[in-house]
Order: sequence, then structure tokens, then C-alpha cells
Amino acid sequence: MKDKILIVDDEKMIINLLKDHFETENYIVFTALSAKEAIEKLSLKPHIIILDINMPDMDGITLCSKIRNHVYCPIIFLSARIEEQDIINGLRVGGDDYIVKPFSIDELTARVESHLRREQRRTCSTDTRFSGGLAIDYSERIISYEGKEICVSRREFDIIKLLSMNAGIVFEKETIYEKIWGYDAEGDSSVIKEHIRKIRMKLSRVTGIDYIETVWGVGYRWNK
Repeated sequence: MKDKILIVDDEKMIINLLKDHFETENYIVFTALSAKEAIEKLSLKPHIIILDINMPDMDGITLCSKIRNHVYCPIIFLSARIEEQDIINGLRVGGDDYIVKPFSIDELTARVESHLRREQRRTCSTDTRFSGGLAIDYSERIISYEGKEICVSRREFDIIKLLSMNAGIVFEKETIYEKIWGYDAEGDSSVIKEHIRKIRMKLSRVTGIDYIETVWGVGYRWNK
């Protein structure tokens, strides 16, 4: 199976150079020109991230600190900064390595290979999906926004999991009820409306975003 690399840099020339190189080396390469785009592509579950520090919307240090509790793959920083404190800051927020621009592409490749070999031995993986600043950890059943946990009930998490793992697909209330409560449950699918209301309130109160859309006369879906 091919290893997946996520390259995050606001310089298109570097993005294109690294993408062409690592695809030639038989990697699957994803790219992002901003921190926002990088967060969206974390759901592709890269095996390693190459992350530029100097980006306009959110710098790489801040991005790393926001995602580190949910992303366990190695992160290699790229930076034109050569001060020792910059290197220390990068490593302290969860970076695994630091390469100064301009860099040797052969050295970068060797470091990528070294980290991936270490990860294969560790065989550590996560099951987390990102939607903007919202992180849903399905394994630990934890929902957080920019590092702040959002408390939901067991049923509410189950509904969020069903909808978010099938983003864009419309589910009827009856289907949601059957999948979560079970076919033999003694109850009424009308409870779904109240659970959706509570989920929306809890998520929007922290994020300001309505992640669940009502499709009138049909049901509900998670916005992509």
C-alpha cells in the first residue's frame, strides 16, 4: 500500500516541486495552500505531513498545536527561519522534525522515509474526522472544536457519527431511529427531532456553525 503525504505550503512552486517528486517516488500526495485547506484534508488520513511554518492565515506552529491531539502521524516542519527558538517552538507543539529552507530534496526524502519506518513499527492510527475546526474522534467518542471539548450524550454522539460519516446523504427520521435505537426498540422516531435540536444547539453555541441541515419533508443530513 502506498504511503500518503500531505504537503502544506502557501508557495505553489514548492507545492508543485514536492508533489512531482514524491509522486515519482510512488507516494500518494495531497496538497494544501492554507491551514484551513489542510484541516479539511486531514480526513484523508495522511501517513505524514510536511508543514510550512510561514503561512498567512494561520502559521504552521499554530496549526500543529490545534491538530496534534487528533493526528498521530509524523509532522515535518519546513521553514526559512533558522533561529534556535523557532526550532524549539516547532518541536514543543508536536513537530517531529524541522528542515530549514532552502533544503535538499534528497535529505527531506530520507527523513520522510525514516519517520514512516518508525511509524510502521509503532503501528499507531486514529479514527478522527475534521470539519473545519470541528474534530470528531470516533474511537474515543469525543467531539471538540479548536481543542475545546463539546459534551454530548451517548445518543447524540451516535446521531452525529451516523450523519457525519455519511456527509451529504439525507437520512429520514425513521432510518436514524432504526439504525441507532434498533429495529425492535419500543418508541417513536419523533424523538429524533428533539435530539437534532439539542445537537444543533450544542455545536452552534461553540462553533457558530449549523452542521446539520433539515431537508424538509425528507429528513436530515450533515453538511459537507
